[in-house]
Amino acid sequence: MNDKVKLICKTLSDKKAVDIKVVQVKEISSLADYFVICSGKNAPQVKALYDNLDETLSKQGIEPRRQEGSSEGKWIAIDYGDVLVHIFHSDTREFYQLDKLWSNGMNVVDYKE
Repeated sequence: MNDKVKLICKTLSDKKAVDIKVVQVKEISSLADYFVICSGKNAPQVKALYDNLDETLSKQGIEPRRQEGSSEGKWIAIDYGDVLVHIFHSDTREFYQLDKLWSNGMNVVDYKE
């Protein structure tokens, strides 16, 4: 895990994100090197996770290339270049199972502080 991934995970964890996973996709996708995937328990928490992450990373000079989904709070995707962050409402995450889609079993790490 690189320093940006660690900062993202810690920031999400500090705001009580649930089930944070890091999926290394460098070898299987040209989209990014890592996906960080986490859940919030409800739409307001999903939005709060995004707002806090955006503020924290901006203070470090890390700005997203783009983001999608912040108005609904079901699935917010943020593109930080080499890291794509997916903040899900727990029901939406269960439906899409993104962490399993991009997983070969050996490239997924549960984030623990």
